[in-house]
Amino acid sequence: MDNQSSVTEFLLMGFSDDHDVQLLLFFLLFFIYLIALIGNLLIAFVVILNHHLHTPMYFFLVNLSLTDICYITTTIPKSMAVSLTDNKTITFPGCMAQVFLIIACIGSEVALLTIMAYDRYVAICHPLRYSLILNRGACSQMALASWISSFVHASLQTTITFQLNFCGLNIIGQFFCDVPQLQKISCTDTKFNQIFMWISGFIVCIFCTGFVFASYGYIFSVILKIPSSQGRYKTFSTCSPHLTVFSLFIITSMFSYLRPQTLSSPTMDLLSAVLYAVLPPVLNPIIYSFRNKDMQESLRKTAPIIKRNFLA
Repeated sequence: MDNQSSVTEFLLMGFSDDHDVQLLLFFLLFFIYLIALIGNLLIAFVVILNHHLHTPMYFFLVNLSLTDICYITTTIPKSMAVSLTDNKTITFPGCMAQVFLIIACIGSEVALLTIMAYDRYVAICHPLRYSLILNRGACSQMALASWISSFVHASLQTTITFQLNFCGLNIIGQFFCDVPQLQKISCTDTKFNQIFMWISGFIVCIFCTGFVFASYGYIFSVILKIPSSQGRYKTFSTCSPHLTVFSLFIITSMFSYLRPQTLSSPTMDLLSAVLYAVLPPVLNPIIYSFRNKDMQESLRKTAPIIKRNFLA
C-alpha cells in the first residue's frame, strides 16, 4: 500500500508512563489473560472429555471459547509486552493483523451467540425435533458459516481502513490497533469509513439482537406454560448464561463502536476498549461455569483427570 511509505509503524498508548505502574499492569494483564485462557480451555476440554456434553449447545460453546481465546490473545500479550519493555511500537502489518483478527473475532462471537439462541429455541419449543433440526451436519455448517462471514467482513473492513493515508501522526490512542482510533489519525477524509462502520455495525446488531429477542420471546412463552415452578426454573437456567453473555457483549460492543463522537475521550475510549475486548473473554467461561449445573458437574468429574494428565 502507498501509505506505508509515509508511516511504517504506529505507537500504541500505554496505560501509564510510570515504570512501577507499568510493571504492576504487566502482572495484572498476565493474571487476566491467564484466567481467560485457562477458563476457556477448561470449557473446551470438559466438553470434549464428557460424552453427555456432545450436544449442539456445547458444540457452539466450544466454538465460542476458541473465539474468546483468539480474541483476547490478539490484544493482551502485545499490551503486556508494552508494559514490560516500554516499547510501544507496532509495525504496519502487525497493526493490520490486529484489526483483522479483532473484527473477525467480534463478528464470530456475535454470530455464534445468535446461533446459540436458535439452539435454545429449538431445544425448548421443538424438543422432539431437536436432534433432527440441529444434527451434526447442520451444526458444523452454521459454525463454519459464522467464521467465513466474519472473515469476509473483517477483510473488507481492514482493507477499507488501511486504504486511508497515514502521513503524519502515528500515535494510536488505544492499547491496541482500533479502527476508530486509526480513523482519527488518518490525514484523509474518513467519512465513508465511518458511514460504512456505522451501517454494517447497525445492521448486524439489529439483525442479531432482533433474532435473539424473537427467539427468547417464543422461549419465554413456552416456559410460562410449564405448570411446576421447578420445571420453569430448570428450563430457564439453561438459557440465562447465554442471555447474560449476549447482553454483555452487545452492550459493550455497541458502546465502543457506535457511540457518538461527543462521548469520546482518551479515558472513555480506554475504558470502552477494556469492556468489549477484555471483559467478555474473561467472564464468558465464568458465567457458563457458575450458571450451568451440567457444566459444574462435568467440571468436578473432569478436574482430577486433567490434573492427573497435567502432572504426568
